[in-house]
Amino acid sequence: MSQPPDRVRRAFADHGSFERETDDQWVSVTTAFDGDVTVEPLEDGRLRFEITVRVPVLSAVTTDHVADVVEDGWSETFERRVVDVGGVTRGDHEFDPDVERDGDEIVVTLSLVEINERRGVDDAGALIDFVEGTYVQGVIPGYEYTEPVASVLSSARQQGSGGTF
Repeated sequence: MSQPPDRVRRAFADHGSFERETDDQWVSVTTAFDGDVTVEPLEDGRLRFEITVRVPVLSAVTTDHVADVVEDGWSETFERRVVDVGGVTRGDHEFDPDVERDGDEIVVTLSLVEINERRGVDDAGALIDFVEGTYVQGVIPGYEYTEPVASVLSSARQQGSGGTF
């Protein structure tokens, strides 16, 4: 894979939500979950952005036991919600997210091709935020959550109505 052009590095640096990890990979620094973006230049001048977000399954972030049926149902619901990603990006993209369970994590992978590097970086950030927001929407009340979910919920309460989970 060849290195992305300087315009891509500048777009990520100006965005403020990412730190450079390698020559072609940036890591989100504004979300609680692991989100990264790899950029590959294509022959026609466009750029392929590969976005990967890792979120924990419920049982990995609760102090309480989560029954298998609850865990499975929650995971299935999260997957159905997270693949409905239309409308969150500036560019006109169609997405076919890949959602896989990997041990105590769910890995969401999305891809987009964009000619405009700034719009591509904005859209990558929006997709990472969408996955995090979808996760938080699906948090089940009544469990005691550990990090990073406890912090995300606390922040949401402070910014929202102050309700409890």
